[in-house]
Amino acid sequence: MQTHFKSIPAGIRNLAAILRYTPLHPQWFAFFRERRNLKASCAALTGVVLDIGCADAKPKAHLPPNARYIGLDYYSTATDWYGTRPDLFADAQSLPLESSSIDHCLLLDVLEHIPDPDLCLAEINRSLKRGGGLTIQIPFMYPIHDAPLDFCRWTRHGLMRAAEKHGYRIVADTAIGHPLESAALNTNIALSKTTLNWVTRKNPLALLAILLPVVVPCINCLAWIAGRLSAADDLMPYAYRMVWVKD
Repeated sequence: MQTHFKSIPAGIRNLAAILRYTPLHPQWFAFFRERRNLKASCAALTGVVLDIGCADAKPKAHLPPNARYIGLDYYSTATDWYGTRPDLFADAQSLPLESSSIDHCLLLDVLEHIPDPDLCLAEINRSLKRGGGLTIQIPFMYPIHDAPLDFCRWTRHGLMRAAEKHGYRIVADTAIGHPLESAALNTNIALSKTTLNWVTRKNPLALLAILLPVVVPCINCLAWIAGRLSAADDLMPYAYRMVWVKD
């Protein structure tokens, strides 16, 4: 999950990629738990694991040796946006898989990009074996990204309703991000995007860009420390992760 600023020069994008797991990055809160979340989602999975919207197939490295990984992505997304080659090119709304052929499905930061999520969830249900699992991670308090293919956001209650509608039972439900973390994440993205606009439009305020390397890590660190010292609160997570089981 990341907001793409396509107008950023390649050098700056490369630097940002190096810094993405440090508080110097505006989207640090979206990245620094990534490896831990992938390990939590994948470490115990066995059998055939389908990763829809796989991009660069990061979950594969966190699966046990006895799992069979299948990475699936939409052709234009893989080739034009990410430059990757998945195991299978397909539309998540019409999976080219036999019914009851998958043990577990990963849908990580993908459902918001699908025009008809009900079709996708129904197709996954059809492809899963009885008792098979679906891990969903989806943004909530997070900006538009990968436009124009960003269609919706769900609350926890909307996801619960979708699970019931499509014949799933929820076995794990996690809100990711303290309200202060979500606020810091969105503030830093807004500051960075506004500053980028100033630079590209030659606005005199672009001189304030020299403050970003100081302001961004301060906001990140203060939010992280204050969040650790505060009670857990799921008022405004920046993402949800749920595990559903096909009954």
